[in-house]
Amino acid sequence: MPAAAAGEWPGKVVLVTGGAQGVGKGIAQAVLDAGGSVVIGDLDAEAGKACLDEWNVGERAAFHGLDVSKEASVKRFVAQALRRFGRIDGLVNNAGIADPHNAPIEDMDWADWKHRLETNLGGVFLCCKHALPALKKANGAIVNISSTRAHQSEPFSEAYAASKGGIVAFTHALAISAGPVRVNAINPGWIVVDDWKKPSARKKPKLSAADHAQHPVGRAGVPPDIGALAVFLLSSQAGFITGENISADGGVARRMHYV
Repeated sequence: MPAAAAGEWPGKVVLVTGGAQGVGKGIAQAVLDAGGSVVIGDLDAEAGKACLDEWNVGERAAFHGLDVSKEASVKRFVAQALRRFGRIDGLVNNAGIADPHNAPIEDMDWADWKHRLETNLGGVFLCCKHALPALKKANGAIVNISSTRAHQSEPFSEAYAASKGGIVAFTHALAISAGPVRVNAINPGWIVVDDWKKPSARKKPKLSAADHAQHPVGRAGVPPDIGALAVFLLSSQAGFITGENISADGGVARRMHYV
């Protein structure tokens, strides 16, 4: 990271939801590597504790249980972060149901549809609602994690696609309403997270040469790819960027496909 950006991070505090594993862990680790502090929220307490043990950065990292689909849980998470650090400079809305597949629409339960939307999209709303007052005081920034599936799909993924597409629309709307707090979204593509899980679930990724070759950059993504972009968007270097939706997919969405 350029020195000008790195120098601004000590003392900054970023909340990362779903921050104990996978992409969220990669983002939280990138913030720590830049010199900032993080509060990770996650349903998995085992994974959260493992992160703190692994990072071993003392007071610069904290973990609290969080269910982003429950307003009381979100409100408590934000309050815990403020009690610990006294400020919030960044919010990364990463938590969500990762499985993109649902039953065929004609067979899908209404409860399942609502659960996916309430978690993936509703969680972004709730976290922004409760963190915005502190973010406004700090002139902070928000990064929402959407997906390339907001723009392209495979069969039986309607609920996930709708939730991620909603995040894209929510992002540009909130950017107008919340300014000068900046609000941007990242669309990750295929990010390999097998070795970014808690120790009891961690395993070596098994990808074929074809898996990597379908990406114009020559490989599938890893959590630090998203972490680096998130840190940039949270920093003053991105001070003139808001309301944007940026894909990080190794170029897959730009490749033409023929049968």
